[in-house]
Amino acid sequence: MHNIWLIAKREYLERIRTKAFLIGTIVIPLVMGSLVFGIGILASHTKSQSHIAVVTSDATFGADLKRQLESGKDSNMKVDVLAPSDAVRSSLDNQMKDKDGTLVGYLWVTPASNPGARPSYVYKARSAGDIATKNVLQDAIQTVTTREQLVIHGLSNSDIDTLTTSINLDTSATGSTQAAFFTAYILFFLMYMVIMLYGMNTARSIIEEKTSRIFEVLLATIKPEELLAGKILGVGGVGLTQITVWMLAIFIIANSRLAGTLGTSHAPVSPAQIGFFVLYFVFGFLIYSSLAAALGAMTNSEQELQQLNMFLVIPLIFCFAMLAIIIPAPDSTLAQVVSLVPFCSPLLMDMRISLTQVPPWQIWLSIGLMSVTIAAILWVASRIYRVGILMYGKKPNIPELFRWLRYS
Repeated sequence: MHNIWLIAKREYLERIRTKAFLIGTIVIPLVMGSLVFGIGILASHTKSQSHIAVVTSDATFGADLKRQLESGKDSNMKVDVLAPSDAVRSSLDNQMKDKDGTLVGYLWVTPASNPGARPSYVYKARSAGDIATKNVLQDAIQTVTTREQLVIHGLSNSDIDTLTTSINLDTSATGSTQAAFFTAYILFFLMYMVIMLYGMNTARSIIEEKTSRIFEVLLATIKPEELLAGKILGVGGVGLTQITVWMLAIFIIANSRLAGTLGTSHAPVSPAQIGFFVLYFVFGFLIYSSLAAALGAMTNSEQELQQLNMFLVIPLIFCFAMLAIIIPAPDSTLAQVVSLVPFCSPLLMDMRISLTQVPPWQIWLSIGLMSVTIAAILWVASRIYRVGILMYGKKPNIPELFRWLRYS
């Protein structure tokens, strides 16, 4: 343990004293926090201000749609209402081709061929990627056509306003749903980033010392297992220090007035969330850093390491793919199963804890499964490490790896 402590202390102090660590710990959270809150504030106060044209033979529909788009809840557009003709279509197409023009698109409304049927709506946009204008226009058309149908059925304007007024759903009893989702997503992305970053740092540290042949000196007095354990603990301590600083900063910001920009009086981050985040980071780091250490011992350069890092990236990408299942239904059977997979638990179980009430037995089961997985990976990684750190030249193949395990 004395040798392990010395190696861990060296790895920890060597990294924590660098400018990169200070920048990553202090500057990056400040920049990310400013961007997150800034984007949130801008998004909540930004309305679509596109310039479009509406071509329709129904003057009433055109006027109603113009009013909806120019003074709607989510839009402040400039709308031109025109009567359909070949000359109008040609003129609009020419304006769309004009690089200095302001027209971003036009809506062409063709009357229904049968009584009672809906007209057809064709929107031609200057940019195929202008999804925001399309969505606002589609919502406005739906609102206007709904109001027209209600008028036809004899409802007054006051009754229509009452029926179509948006309902404000009060979620103050459990906090803002938007804030909860936003917080869970940020924590997930942060977990992914730090696990990947510090796992790869472990492998790079091994390659650097392997290239400089310093291992040959260290192994004269220290066992390979002690060296591996010291590296993992040292690099993990750096990550844990950085995570602790970040979590404290997030907790302070979450309980400050800035949290009001998310529309909730509740703190979007609780002490329990922070505690579970730190816990699952430790397990996630041990799993992926052990894999990274084995990869680092098997390779001779960072270029070779990049070719093998898919073994680290694939499980993490799978976790990203599972977000589409976890977020809408965190208590579904599939969500529960994938969150118990040891390689996914650090990200997905922590995500579920942020979104819903996870049964304690599932949390304990995930911790148990991760502990067994870590023990198995360390057992294999230590044996690959003992032989691999002194092997130079070509990358080993699968039969050679099995021989390394037998040698150990």
